[in-house]
Amino acid sequence: MDALVVYITAPDEEEAAKIARALVEEKLAACVNIVTGVRSIYRWEGKIEDDSEVLMITKTRRELFPSLQKRVKELHRYTVPEVIALPIVEGSPDYLCWLHEVTKGRE
Repeated sequence: MDALVVYITAPDEEEAAKIARALVEEKLAACVNIVTGVRSIYRWEGKIEDDSEVLMITKTRRELFPSLQKRVKELHRYTVPEVIALPIVEGSPDYLCWLHEVTKGRE
């Protein structure tokens, strides 16, 4: 199984929780950790921005990434939300098995 960690930022904890709950309920993610107190410095529309954000650390499967990304874009208020995936190279076999069991299978 190709497991992924997906980073998604949101403007506040309320929006992050709304997105996280939808992803888990819809079986697009096994788990989403919400990390508050993130400071993001980035360039947007020609200006340097410095904002407080919330980071979602999402665990899913590679085959679900397109659907997960689409759903985040539907729920997110940002025009261009951060949705980036990193492969899980190694992990606890029990955890990875659970991740696979609680997310959508191939249909």
